[in-house]
Amino acid sequence: MKLATGVGYWAAGPPPDALETLQLAEQLGFHSFWTAEAYGSDALTPLAWWGSHTERIGLGTGIIQISARTPAAVGMAAITMDHLSGGRFILGLGVSGPQVVEGWYGQPYPRPLARTREYIEIVRAILERDKPVSFTGDHYQMPYPGGMGLGKPLKSTVHPLRADVPIYLGAEGPRNVALAAELCEGWLPLFFAPKDNQFYVDALNAGFSAAGKPLIGDDGRVPADADFEVVCPMSVVPDDDIERAANRIRPMLALYMGGMGARDANFHYDVFCRMGYQHVADEVQDMYLTGHKQEAAGTIPIELVEEVALIGPMDKIAADLRRWDDTVVTVLQLSGPPTLLTAMAELVAD
Repeated sequence: MKLATGVGYWAAGPPPDALETLQLAEQLGFHSFWTAEAYGSDALTPLAWWGSHTERIGLGTGIIQISARTPAAVGMAAITMDHLSGGRFILGLGVSGPQVVEGWYGQPYPRPLARTREYIEIVRAILERDKPVSFTGDHYQMPYPGGMGLGKPLKSTVHPLRADVPIYLGAEGPRNVALAAELCEGWLPLFFAPKDNQFYVDALNAGFSAAGKPLIGDDGRVPADADFEVVCPMSVVPDDDIERAANRIRPMLALYMGGMGARDANFHYDVFCRMGYQHVADEVQDMYLTGHKQEAAGTIPIELVEEVALIGPMDKIAADLRRWDDTVVTVLQLSGPPTLLTAMAELVAD
């Protein structure tokens, strides 16, 4: 199991220990460092700023929201970041949800899978730079078929350092997970529970099969020759008091389960329902959407927290960590203070 870390999107301002965390992760030989965006801090600027102080670790966006930028803008950013980092950039993309896409970016949300497929195809064409880019799709057209009528196909003035910059897709539902396997070099899950591994094996294999890639076998792991990474975010809270540790995770779970999306369009809620916790998700959502956030967090059972996070004494964390070994996950993206990274690196090494 490889390890990663990151900072996510910011709260009121930048996290004070981000650079320290990144540099320590590089010293420990971590696979990658990730940034994110919602409707505040963007993913690219912090990654370039902090990443300039490193030499080896992979630098990924987890995720860039496709409605925030045209495919050409993302292609330009990927080429630029890959040059500046010496070929270490990982382009993580995702669609977000309708509240953010339509409310913040002012873009239409319907048919997100079809939109994502077109988007990735255009970005690939820009990165390959073998000819001027021309594309006619249901969601994107290049050149634009209106305006002054003067647009023409173009290709990047900059030669990409790598024509095959890896693209990872943030996905939760089975069709979107299959799309990641079909089109991309990696999948960025959220709230992955080891007990649901077969569900994701089936979704990934649907995409691998469509692309003619090696399939996941009976061991439940992504085969090495698939050249495909699954980078799973993981909250880790060491504490001899397990309930106290769980209380540090519950508000975040309640936010995603109950408040990160509309009542009828919350894809994180759907994940917990598939996990077998629909009764909890319904109760949390009802409380959260009526302003009872603290009470919503308090209803989340410790068993659910332990499905998706590592909490408790370090010996318990070490034992629980083994549940992720025989799964499709190839990289654990840890969240926690710098001191935690060293301890987790030692656990994985053992």
